[in-house]
This record gives sequence, structure tokens and C-alpha cells, in this order.
Amino acid sequence: MPKIRSTAIVLLVVLMLFAATSCGGNVVEKPQLSDDVKTISVIDSFGRKVQVPQNVERIAALYSFAGYAVCLLGDGNNLVAVPGGLQRDVLLADMFPKIMDAAVPRSGGTINAEELLRIKPDLVIIRGETAVDEKEKEKLDNTGLPYIIVEFANIKEQQESISIIGEALGKTEKARAYNEYYDDTLKKVDEVVKNIAPEDRVRVYHSENQATRTTHKNSLSADLARAAGINNVSVGEELALQDNNYFATIEQILLWDPEIIIANETTAVDLITNHPHWSGIRAVQDGKVYKLPQGISRWGHPGSVETPLAVLWTAMTAYPDKLDHVDMKKEIAFYYKTFFNIELEEEMIETILHGEDLREPK
Repeated sequence: MPKIRSTAIVLLVVLMLFAATSCGGNVVEKPQLSDDVKTISVIDSFGRKVQVPQNVERIAALYSFAGYAVCLLGDGNNLVAVPGGLQRDVLLADMFPKIMDAAVPRSGGTINAEELLRIKPDLVIIRGETAVDEKEKEKLDNTGLPYIIVEFANIKEQQESISIIGEALGKTEKARAYNEYYDDTLKKVDEVVKNIAPEDRVRVYHSENQATRTTHKNSLSADLARAAGINNVSVGEELALQDNNYFATIEQILLWDPEIIIANETTAVDLITNHPHWSGIRAVQDGKVYKLPQGISRWGHPGSVETPLAVLWTAMTAYPDKLDHVDMKKEIAFYYKTFFNIELEEEMIETILHGEDLREPK
């Protein structure tokens, strides 16, 4: 009997050790900032005061905007973790080839904490929806990694987000330059559209990724429409909420009867222009269904940093006669040279404007 009891105790100890090492994968030691690492305080979008290493060299961006913003600020090759979508952006990968080797520790809204610890980032950047998910927040807190939350629902907040990331990366001047350009572009458009009466503003339907997925009132896309001087027909309307995305019905869109349709995805454009359910809409009948441009990201997409260009392009599409003095090609060349240090050839500028061939399919 004593021998059996002894064997049972040994087996119990083995099982406990196995459980300790297999729960959630192998145990990985939490990183600890050594006392000699200098830090700075950064206040994020949720008002949290976070101690961040003064010299951030390894960055984990766990959602698209964060990754694009890091690239905008010049640190794209310091990204050690990205959303998988960034690895499908052709122009971005050409500019920052190390993105293709970066880890993807967040998928389907779930963080792989073990993978995040393995790559040892100096800083993690997350979005608000991750921060309010108690399970994901606890998982992230348990890693001991410093993280900042960056969230926005309008243009002003997007600019503030750029400033927060710029401060965390020591790129405050570049962040300021971007926001100044952003403001200048908004003023350029506003000078033209501010005197257009509400009833005279062009009625536009914005298809976001899927044909019937569209813009709701508390979103960057809604603010983009306001800045461009258009009437976004879905803003303020009753929309169906599915997985944090908003959808209209084809019956609603037929009733709205937009004069112009803009879409982020080629598949949406093809469906809208070819499916008989859409054929009665004025924009389709008049041949005014347009694919938004695609640069390092999809213009007009909530995660894009090309929002200033998207505002300008949208206004020019809606009011070509009022903005015929603006050379969109020169604007594009200036933007990418200034913020991404790349000289674009004429052919690439045309490709960006057409919005084709710059994002690999899933």
C-alpha cells in the first residue's frame, strides 16, 4: 500500500507539472524592463498613462491602422508583429519588406499571448475593441508587455491617434507634419464645399468592403463624407449591426437612390454594376460607380492613413468642376514622397488611382 501511495503522489506531481507547462502552451517568462532602461510616459486614447521604453525598436501592431501609422512615421521595418492584411498590401510590402517576416499574433479577434511573448516587442499597440474585451485585456496584461490603446471615430481623433503613436515612437515632428498636411487638405476642400447648400450636396452611397456594408453615423467614414461636402445617404439611417459592421438592405439603397456610389473593393464594384438588383439605382444607370484608390492601404477604409487623400478624391469625384484646379496626381506624388520617402512613377500613380493590383487576395 505505501508503494501504491508513493506512486500516486509521484504521478500527481507529474500531472501538475504537465498542467503548468501545457496550459496555454509552453510557459514563457514575462519580460521585465531593467532598471537602466529609460522610459517615457505616453497617454493613450483611453487616458491611460503608460511607461514606454524611450527607444522603441520592436513594435507589435495588433490592428491595421496601428501598422499603417507606424509605417507612415518611418518605423515600418521595426514591426515584428502585424495583422495579416498588411502582408497583402503590395506597395507597403515593397517599402517595408520586413513586414512579410513579421508574426501575426492576433487572428479572429484573439491574441496569441505566447507568440507575442516569443517575439519580445518593446511596445504593443491595440485598438479599443481589444481593450474592452476582458479576456483579451487580461491576457495582454498578464504578458507584462507595455501596450497603448489607440482608437478613433472621427478625423480629429484619428489625428490624435497619430500624435499618440508618434510620441511613443519618438516621431513627434513627423506626426505633427502629417497632421498639418491633413489640416491643410481639409481646408483646401472646405473652401470649395462650405457654401454648397445641404439640399444641393451630392448624394453618395459608400460601400465599405462588401456591397451592402456601409457607413454609420459614429465613424471616420461619416466624418470623411462631411469633410468632402457630400451627403452620405446611409449616415443616420437604421442599419443592421453584424460583427461590429453595419449593413443596409438593397431595398434601402434603392429608396436612397444615390447619385454616386464609391466602393473600397473591386468585388463590390463588380456586383453593384452587374447585378440586376442594383440596376434601378441612378448611380448605376449613369455609370457613376467608382472604386476608391488603393495606395499602401485602401483609401477611405477606417484603418487607412490616407484619409486626407480620400477626402480630396471624394470631393473631386462629387464636384469635378469645383476642384478642377487641383492636380490629384501631383497630390499623390507629394504625399508618398513626403510621408513614405518614395518617388512614384506615373504608371504607379495611375495604378493607385485605379485602385487595382495593390492588394493580394486572401
